[in-house]
Amino acid sequence: MNPYVITVSLLCCSNLFMTLAWYGHLKTMSHRTWILAALVSWGIALFEYLLQVPANRIGHTVMSVGQLKLIQEVITLSVFVPFSIVYLKEKVTMDYLYAGICILMAVFFVFRRKMTGF
Repeated sequence: MNPYVITVSLLCCSNLFMTLAWYGHLKTMSHRTWILAALVSWGIALFEYLLQVPANRIGHTVMSVGQLKLIQEVITLSVFVPFSIVYLKEKVTMDYLYAGICILMAVFFVFRRKMTGF
């Protein structure tokens, strides 16, 4: 299977766990102590790392570390924005769009040599 597809798929799954670990407790555990929320989040984050580490190892066979990081950021926003709207009931502003455009431009510049040859 294509290493790009495997990497992006694993990073998407990893990001679901990461977002839940980092932000899920704000809604579900707000009445609990922060230490309990941290311990539960660490448990969830273990699954994130079990997907993220192999994703980065596979991805690094065909991409630079900078390219991997920018792909991760695009995936993070792609997962976080719907999560914050649907689960946390956050309001979306135009700033989300502007941030997304900036990150997409960063992806263009870091992958431009592969896309255009220069």
